[in-house]
Amino acid sequence: MSKKEKNASCFVTNIDLGLAEKLKFDLQEFGFSLTQPPYTLFSANKTGVSVSLYQSGKLMVQGKNMREFIEFYIEPEILKKFTYTNPEEYVDRVPHIGTDEAGKGDFFGSLCIAGVYANEEGILRLLKMGIKDNKKLSDKKTLAFAKEVKKEFAHHILRINPPKYNELYSKFRNLNHLLAWAHATIVDQMVTKSGCTKVIIDQFASKTLISSAIEKKKENLCLNIHPRAEEDVVVAAAAILARSAFLESIDQLGEEIGFILPKGASAKTKEVGRKIAQKLGAEGLEKVCKKHFQTYEQVLS
Repeated sequence: MSKKEKNASCFVTNIDLGLAEKLKFDLQEFGFSLTQPPYTLFSANKTGVSVSLYQSGKLMVQGKNMREFIEFYIEPEILKKFTYTNPEEYVDRVPHIGTDEAGKGDFFGSLCIAGVYANEEGILRLLKMGIKDNKKLSDKKTLAFAKEVKKEFAHHILRINPPKYNELYSKFRNLNHLLAWAHATIVDQMVTKSGCTKVIIDQFASKTLISSAIEKKKENLCLNIHPRAEEDVVVAAAAILARSAFLESIDQLGEEIGFILPKGASAKTKEVGRKIAQKLGAEGLEKVCKKHFQTYEQVLS
């Protein structure tokens, strides 16, 4: 963890809700005052520290004195691990490949899948760089991190632009099958480049579907497929490359047709889609969008 990360004013993690009563009791014993804002089980406040436990199990700790509170209470009593105060001790240092994707939930732009390989030295380097889940990063920071990762690490990026994406989707007829094929393609490339056989993948579908697609290209791999895999720093690096490629794609496609393309699938997305269809027709719209989204029919109708 970087110095900047350690000095951040907010810490977020997930806990077993079975610990909620213990946490609530202990906080009251420590002199915290409790309230219950919307979507929380409770929120506790004391000078320099605030703690909120959400109904989802998300725990948020904030405040200028939070580090000491996390180190001496949250980690030993609640988390039973010290990944915040001593992340290098708990990180998986075994050399491995990480893969992730970006753009699958966006009407406009490409589907981008990326893979990164790091050995033990590289894993520690990623930690020192401050690499983390890109959902916690601004677009500007994501693009900056991506440049660093590309310079220092073996990687491969598959960018599937809308016309090709729409062609592939018509063959697979299912997004998860298309994603499984794309991840398998990335893994195949990365294993060939690095010679590494340990792979961690952020789970997007059933493990059977993903592993079957990969084993068609590469056999005898050590596959680790699980949700929130971006907590692994190598997967986080791959996620950053995928997100960066998506951000670049949506800007480039917009420039090509003369429109600023919004991310996601919001009302704004539909509004821009209608303007594109009016000016360029369905053919022009298909150059920049994913046709199987309901948004496509809504825009044309």
